[in-house]
Amino acid sequence: MKRIFERLADVITHHPMLVAGIVVALFIVCLYGMTTISMQTGWETYMVKDSPEGSQYNKYITTFQSDPVVLFIDTDTPISPDMLLFMDGLEQSIRSQQNIKSVSGIADILKQANNGTLPTSIGEIQDAETRVPTQVLAVYTQSNLITIIRVDVNEGLSEKAKTNLLTNLQSLVDNADPPPGVKISLTGSAAFSQQMKNSMSSTSGVLIFAALILMVIVMGILFSFVSHRFLPVLMVAIGLVSAMGLMGLVGIQLNMAVIGAFPVMIGLGIDYAIQFHARFDEEIRKGTMEQAVFMTVTRTGPAVLYAMLATCMGFVAMFISPVPMIQGFGLVSIIGVACCYLASLVGIPTAAILLKYTPKVKKPSSKRSFSYSALLTKTSMKIAKNPVPILLVACVIAVIGFQIDSYIPIQTNENAFVPSDMPAKVLNDKVTRMYGATSTAPIYLNGDGVSSLTTIKWMKQFQDDELNRHSEFTGATSIVTYILAYNNGQMPATQSELDTVLSLIPPDIKKTYLVGSTDGVIQFVTIKLQTNQQSSLKEQMIQDIAFNPPPSGINAAPSGGFDMFTRLIGSLSSSKEQMTALGFVLVFVFLVLVYRRVHAITPLVPIILVVGWNAAAMYLLGIDYTPLTATLGSMTIGVAAEYTILVMERYAEEFDNLGDPMSAIHHSVERIGTAITISGLATFFGFSALLFASFPIISNFGITTLIAVGFSLIGAIIIMPAILSIMGRLEKPRPNEEGQACLLPDEHN
Repeated sequence: MKRIFERLADVITHHPMLVAGIVVALFIVCLYGMTTISMQTGWETYMVKDSPEGSQYNKYITTFQSDPVVLFIDTDTPISPDMLLFMDGLEQSIRSQQNIKSVSGIADILKQANNGTLPTSIGEIQDAETRVPTQVLAVYTQSNLITIIRVDVNEGLSEKAKTNLLTNLQSLVDNADPPPGVKISLTGSAAFSQQMKNSMSSTSGVLIFAALILMVIVMGILFSFVSHRFLPVLMVAIGLVSAMGLMGLVGIQLNMAVIGAFPVMIGLGIDYAIQFHARFDEEIRKGTMEQAVFMTVTRTGPAVLYAMLATCMGFVAMFISPVPMIQGFGLVSIIGVACCYLASLVGIPTAAILLKYTPKVKKPSSKRSFSYSALLTKTSMKIAKNPVPILLVACVIAVIGFQIDSYIPIQTNENAFVPSDMPAKVLNDKVTRMYGATSTAPIYLNGDGVSSLTTIKWMKQFQDDELNRHSEFTGATSIVTYILAYNNGQMPATQSELDTVLSLIPPDIKKTYLVGSTDGVIQFVTIKLQTNQQSSLKEQMIQDIAFNPPPSGINAAPSGGFDMFTRLIGSLSSSKEQMTALGFVLVFVFLVLVYRRVHAITPLVPIILVVGWNAAAMYLLGIDYTPLTATLGSMTIGVAAEYTILVMERYAEEFDNLGDPMSAIHHSVERIGTAITISGLATFFGFSALLFASFPIISNFGITTLIAVGFSLIGAIIIMPAILSIMGRLEKPRPNEEGQACLLPDEHN
């Protein structure tokens, strides 16, 4: 390891232009890679597609949810001759577009009831309505206020094809000539997904821009004592572009969690850059340019590398989560911090040589002027001399935090994750309100014989029993609903009679509840429920199915978003604890393998305390766990590990030189305490860019990360001296080069 860094320092010193050229070439390649990044939304960000649960959910949505586009039509006269004529023409135009599977609306229903011709008068319309069950009319019209046209698209379309299709549909709507007072808007799952991707794209740009601007402000204020103070921001920008370029080249997609990783990698990346810049500025004041490059690369390089790898241990722990977006967050964070580290390791000394770096002349400080470094050193030494009270208070708060962690709610409702003013969401909510449903709890049936009379009768009995048993249900709709509607309210007595009734049901309605003889669904409509209430209801429904099972060969189970998001609660609850525990284990093993000293495990103590403090803060602030905040424990381990390891690294270096623990604590805090504080504040402000996100899931994550960074900084500059003081007593003082243990400055007198 030492030879690698020494060789790198030699190459940078003697061939800076070549190194800069290689960096620029790689940067250009990564710029191209950025253009290939795609967005990912939908259920695959919450559930592994190849898992048994993912396979069942995929079968359900491909069978009963064709990702429809819904034309929401505001009109006072949804069933007038003019409106029917207009909608019939609009539907024909839509059918002529590519990748359209089917189009259905009230005009089609009335056509079918009028012997295949569109009614052209009020009388004909009223006559046709009498031949259509009210349940069918209710699907397309509601209280003479709105009507909808459902557009089902082909399965398996690429993102580009979906985007083109939505663009074409919007163009048709914009160029249509509806009757006066009619307003048409696109909504539905496809439009929701597309607008969500657009919002994610704009949000990622805002977050990155905001983070970089904040970095410039912070560097301008806090890093003014060095030359070229904005050089760390340039290094972070290079690292960020490199990370995004790699993401595009290897096919990693953006999702809500991955977007939240950008400010995280910027915040951590600026920390690395500050450490390299501060060490170089320190060394150039004592020696030549070549010596400064050598010391920065060979001393700070390994120290920051170990801190970065320890940080990655926290992100590696995220891979055990069953939630893909959490795994993506961990992967992108690892790529990001590695790229930022390499950019700073190579870029800072290379730029210093090319810029002919000259340090600023330090202004002599008067004895009365305030010195943060002196205050920090003095405070740390007081803590080091009397560490027990500080540690007791810190431990009590952490224990309380761990105890109340289980009482923090878990939020998995996707509507709570996206911007409240997103047009498709607003329209979806409006459609839902007008149709009287706030959510559904589908029971998916599959197996040979779903359309048999025996199964249909079981469906009727089951949905009636569930409506009587659970007050949370306000209604239920299945193929049974339409069989009764088209058979005068009577259940068919024979299979042939059932088949006849099924043939009367409009195909666009029938396929919503029954596909062939192998797949069916019962849609239970529920009142507005919290996710924990939905989870409890789902467990009761599973027990009900076990008590009253479907006919042999038929499988019935909760499915859809009702099952996915309630399942997500359990996944987040178990995985967040597992990720945190694994993060601790990985960091512990890493520290032991790398350092092999007693004081090597000292960073674990403040890390554990910070995780407990985080839980207490979340509980007091009323912040729920989400797929993003569930990563907080393992992410905090990574962030806190960096600061504490940097303190421990410098302590080890000073201890080797001075031979006395208290002297080592004094000198290490004195020399890197200010740099760590500055880098911590820079990280804090980098993370604060998350607050600018329009997605509540990301902005709430921003609040928790700011808390975590603040606590991590406290752990490094307050708790670490106390821990090192106690651990130092376990190591025998070693004589320095002159054969005596070094004394602190105030001990010479």
